[in-house]
Amino acid sequence: MRASLEPSYILHGRPYSESSALLEAYTRNHGRVGLVARGARGSRSRWKNLLQPFRPLLLSWTQRGELGTLTGADQVASPPALAGDPLFCGLYANELLMRFLQRSDPHPGLFDHYRDMLGELAAGAAPQPILRLFEHRLLAAAGFGLQLEHEHGSDRPIRPGSWYRYEPDSGPVASESTVGEDQQLVSGEALLALKSGQIRERHLRELKALMRRLIRYYLGDRPIRSQQFFSQ
Repeated sequence: MRASLEPSYILHGRPYSESSALLEAYTRNHGRVGLVARGARGSRSRWKNLLQPFRPLLLSWTQRGELGTLTGADQVASPPALAGDPLFCGLYANELLMRFLQRSDPHPGLFDHYRDMLGELAAGAAPQPILRLFEHRLLAAAGFGLQLEHEHGSDRPIRPGSWYRYEPDSGPVASESTVGEDQQLVSGEALLALKSGQIRERHLRELKALMRRLIRYYLGDRPIRSQQFFSQ
């Protein structure tokens, strides 16, 4: 298989052999791809400082097995200026893409959303609503889409003034308790805000707790390293 000038971002890279690099690239039309960049760490390599996270690239490669061989890389625009909290948010998004998406499983819409998210973070937009929407889109692409329209087991629509316990394998279950009595509850208003993409400040705490529970459920016990770095 040969890919040419594919819109891509580098999610992760590590040294490979004496002067090469092993890359995990996120591409628009081929999904997550493992690539060997031969000689990329050499002093005379044309790719030496190019193959970095968050840079919008056009990658070309050939592939016969699990790993491809990089044959071309061009930067198509200036990388978003990420520092501080936006940088940690970008690293967090990259780690989630690595862990949730299978190789060679393309999601062009999610790729576009990721690209736009990096631009919004670099522009100084509030990061928490952006991350919640990204997590929502990512879970859907990975096959874990959230039920945000109806209560579990019925056609009864989600009610803004009600409280729900969100069960990962079934969806929102109405509760007679309030969030003061059960910290794992989420309001119908917050669920509907996530569905519409119109997340307000008052929704952030509930939605952050909800998404953390769901991500932990689907990924298992192995911690998310970027969250640990941010805490430190």
